[in-house]
Amino acid sequence: ELKKVDAVAKRNSQLSHEIRTIFKKYQGRYGVRRVYQALRNQGLVVNHKRVQRIMHREGLLGKRPREKYHSYLGEVGKIADNIINRDFSTTGPFQKWTTDVSQFNI
Repeated sequence: ELKKVDAVAKRNSQLSHEIRTIFKKYQGRYGVRRVYQALRNQGLVVNHKRVQRIMHREGLLGKRPREKYHSYLGEVGKIADNIINRDFSTTGPFQKWTTDVSQFNI
């Protein structure tokens, strides 16, 4: 009985090292599913629940993508009339002005 417990603890320790190596290699972007698949690709036979248990115990959490910012607030304010109507030609400078509102994360 004690030999079996020691063997399981040794196997978990080896798996923990492999999991940390994969996790660091991909800069914390891999979660349980991808780490599990990477271990399988290395030829290790391991259960995904065991990988999850070890990662949870080690405090290894995969980075999650940020939620997209939604700035639309509905019909707020006045919408300007489209007086240019895609006719950008002019007879001189500074007669027609346009702008663009781009959105990106900082």
